[in-house]
Amino acid sequence: MNTRRKLLVAGSILAAGSLMNVPVMAQSGAWPNKPIRALVGFAPGGGTDIVARALAPKMGEVLGQSIVVENRAGAAGTIAADTIAKLPPDGYNLLIGHSNSNAISPFVLPKIGYNPGTDFTPITYIGYVPNVLVVHPSVPANSVEELIKLAKSKPGQLTYGSSGIGSTQHLAGALFSKIAGVQMNHIPYKGSGQAIVDLLAGQINMNFDTMPPVLEHIRSGKLKALAISTPKRIPQLPNVPTFEEVGIKGFDVTNWYSVMGPKGMPADMVNKIDKAVKAAMADPKNKATLDAQGLQTGGADSPAAFDAFLKAELTKYQRLVKELNVKAE
Repeated sequence: MNTRRKLLVAGSILAAGSLMNVPVMAQSGAWPNKPIRALVGFAPGGGTDIVARALAPKMGEVLGQSIVVENRAGAAGTIAADTIAKLPPDGYNLLIGHSNSNAISPFVLPKIGYNPGTDFTPITYIGYVPNVLVVHPSVPANSVEELIKLAKSKPGQLTYGSSGIGSTQHLAGALFSKIAGVQMNHIPYKGSGQAIVDLLAGQINMNFDTMPPVLEHIRSGKLKALAISTPKRIPQLPNVPTFEEVGIKGFDVTNWYSVMGPKGMPADMVNKIDKAVKAAMADPKNKATLDAQGLQTGGADSPAAFDAFLKAELTKYQRLVKELNVKAE
């Protein structure tokens, strides 16, 4: 009887162990088996947020799980980037990478808790949107030439806003000032939205903002567009010349978007996400939305190509930040 009882007890323990293993195995099944979070480092309504929310539904459809877009704004996108950099590479936390947080700010801000070159897995390059030099209608300048003359007559008096220290708007303003030989006053904000509000109210004179949040204000006449940072003029603003056309040579500053994850993500997972992003971008409805934002695509069409692009951007901006002596104020 004792032997039989021992066998029954041993069998019960093994059975219990098998049952306990069932949910664990179910939870650790093929990726993804739960919703995926995509972190945006800027406030709702900005260009990064618009792009993320346009792509998320189709990406989720392709991957078989919903993509939840979450905004964590602040410090030119570096708060969100820092959050993702410290998470495990399990594919459930992604970053909508941005030139601010992943190429510029780390060389400007003194206390960044991540290394932009080693703490992320580059997944997909989405594209870039041009920066547009816009001025308030009260500014007595209707061309870049007139703006430069005005700035030279009032050294340090004209102001330009940005979405924060170390942002592309900040760097664009500093680069423009150097090329044009003028002195202007930088006014940093916590996000592009507030900078635009103050620009529309005439509290600041100009901004080198991305096209999406200023396009309608340009079309309505609430802002004047003087130049755009694309190699050629674009259909959305056919009458706005490029910086190259107006004599501002070497103005190579743009806001690019991407999908990134914590370092160490498996290659098969990276490839699945890359394919999902590309499928979302190819969707006709999404393509129309992205085209309306002025998104310029192409140039880094694989995770490996994006990795190479990112390394080049880090080299470029490290040099540019040093040359322009751009520092946290």
